[in-house]
Amino acid sequence: MFEKVDKDSLLSQEFINKYKPYFREEVYPAKTVLLEEGAIANKVFWVSKGCLRVWINKDGQEVTFQFFLENSMVSSIESFWRGMPSKFTLETIEPTVVWVADKEDIRPLLEDSLATPEYRDLFIDVIFQRTFDYVNHSLSFVQSTPEERYLKLYESRPELIQRIPQHYIASYIGISKVHLSRIKSKLLKS
Repeated sequence: MFEKVDKDSLLSQEFINKYKPYFREEVYPAKTVLLEEGAIANKVFWVSKGCLRVWINKDGQEVTFQFFLENSMVSSIESFWRGMPSKFTLETIEPTVVWVADKEDIRPLLEDSLATPEYRDLFIDVIFQRTFDYVNHSLSFVQSTPEERYLKLYESRPELIQRIPQHYIASYIGISKVHLSRIKSKLLKS
């Protein structure tokens, strides 16, 4: 757990030692819903192995808007922090191992940690990066064609193209599976 944290840093070691006891390992098969849209998020997940997707139901269609691979922390932050219904569903795509912490166990620790400037800066960096990712993804629907969105994903996150079923990729970039097949065929020919 916490594999990407700089283990040589004293601050990182303190952070790991402080948080690790609050997490437990859980294993889920593919296509397991960990949080349903409309439910209250009472858990936070750290992906140790596997892949999760975040999606919303739009008129009966699943619209994927984010993927989380190894070494990612995920929850419906607004729901977790404010007790509001989640605006999305969180589901495993492949067999997945996660470290899980319950809200009642970790929230007091988070509040305490946010009072420590170094920990607060770590949290702020993570939240801002997630926000930047969402903004860039949203803007791509205005600024880019579907082909450009696919190419950008292919260049910036090739592991997603390799691991994730194509119908989820199509949904993520806002097109049908058929349109994605056409784009891939066109790119192979050129």
